Amino acid sequence: MLDDKLHEECGVFGIYDPDGGNVTKSVYYGLSALQHRGQESAGMAVCDTCGPIGNISSHKEMGLVSEVFHRDVLAKIKGNLGIGHVRYSTTGASCVDNAQPMVLNYLKGTLALCHNGNITNAESLRDQLQSEGALFRGTTDSEVVSYMLAKERISCDSIEEALHRTMRKIKGGYALLIMSPRKLMAVRDPLGIKPLCMGKRGNAYVFASESCALTSIGAEFIRDIRPGEIVTFDGSNLASDTEFCSDKHAHCVFEYIYFARLDSTIDNVGVYEARVKSGKLLAKRFPVEADLVCGVPDSGLAAAKGYAEESGIPFALAFHKNSYVGRTFIKPSQDEREEAVQMKLNVLSSVVKDKRIVLIDDSIVRGTTMENLVTMLRNAGAKEVHVRVSSPPFLYPCFYGTDVPTNSELIASSHTTEQIRAQIGADSLGYMEVDDLDSLIEGCMGENGEEHSLCKACFNNIYPV
Repeated sequence: MLDDKLHEECGVFGIYDPDGGNVTKSVYYGLSALQHRGQESAGMAVCDTCGPIGNISSHKEMGLVSEVFHRDVLAKIKGNLGIGHVRYSTTGASCVDNAQPMVLNYLKGTLALCHNGNITNAESLRDQLQSEGALFRGTTDSEVVSYMLAKERISCDSIEEALHRTMRKIKGGYALLIMSPRKLMAVRDPLGIKPLCMGKRGNAYVFASESCALTSIGAEFIRDIRPGEIVTFDGSNLASDTEFCSDKHAHCVFEYIYFARLDSTIDNVGVYEARVKSGKLLAKRFPVEADLVCGVPDSGLAAAKGYAEESGIPFALAFHKNSYVGRTFIKPSQDEREEAVQMKLNVLSSVVKDKRIVLIDDSIVRGTTMENLVTMLRNAGAKEVHVRVSSPPFLYPCFYGTDVPTNSELIASSHTTEQIRAQIGADSLGYMEVDDLDSLIEGCMGENGEEHSLCKACFNNIYPV
């Protein structure tokens, strides 16, 4: 992953096998399929519903899924009900204490919770809890949700009622998986900002941030969880609670542009198809005479294919990606990050020499990576480099779980398009138009016929919450 990118906060995965099969390996493979959504920490919590009530075991550490869950760890945690989480922190420190799932023991039992997203009123809820005398010292919004849910559960008859009380208080974008010793619950925020879907494998029900995680364990995709819906599986019955559902939706547009895996489908929209379409829209808006269309691996390849198809300019691979170089976004200094970019991508000189290149990527955040790539192409003999970007300029912060840098780090907040073009050294520069973004999901409807719409706040300053 290159440094000049946005980062998603988390991925969640859960499975309940009522036939008693051990699900730890399924959680492992599901989280591995969601690794692109968070690389700082990983964790899982499992329960044997056939064993003693309340016996939830868990394991979480800093690192990638393959680093956290080696064979000895998986052998120690067994159960037929489990949830898992991969994290990239946007609130709270990057440390094992903030890794998930959150496992809470309270007066009426035990529960575990995984959360993707941001609770926009978490600070006020934290202050309210402390003003009421609660001994709450959590630093993340996920801890706020967990604590509130446990607190409400003490004073009501069911986990469902406690969740209703909690959802009436929290605001923002979230996907939650909640596990009690006998139930698995999947919850999506009322606007559907964060993705969440459901599948089935045999008699087991599976929930995940993306459909690619279902495929990774051989589960059949059933549908997306509706915005505001609560789905509960107790081992016998699957129940859908739609009290918080509404016709107003605001799906995160960047799932389609960059976050989600190419082989995922989110809210009835294929991610691959959306990215190819974005390239075609760019070709219509910003045509140019060139010899080759090339994408930045891997984020710009599908859009580059679309641009090539629409423009008639041949598609080619300009870079070789070294997949075994470490994660560049956690390098401690800018110099080291720039060096890591050059280690990760090498130009195929024989392809680009003496050619006019259209270079496609999904975004320009700080501008540093694109400047390096344009320089690398010129050094390899490219005659011209025309940059096209399949998202509009980033101008505003995101409050729903996407790690958008401060305005001082967003190059578009202080530079015009022409100034950015000059800084990155391109011959021309064209961004996706905000008005074209809706075309990426054009014609797609929800499960009950409601029309999808997008959250584009980081581009147009219109926040749905």
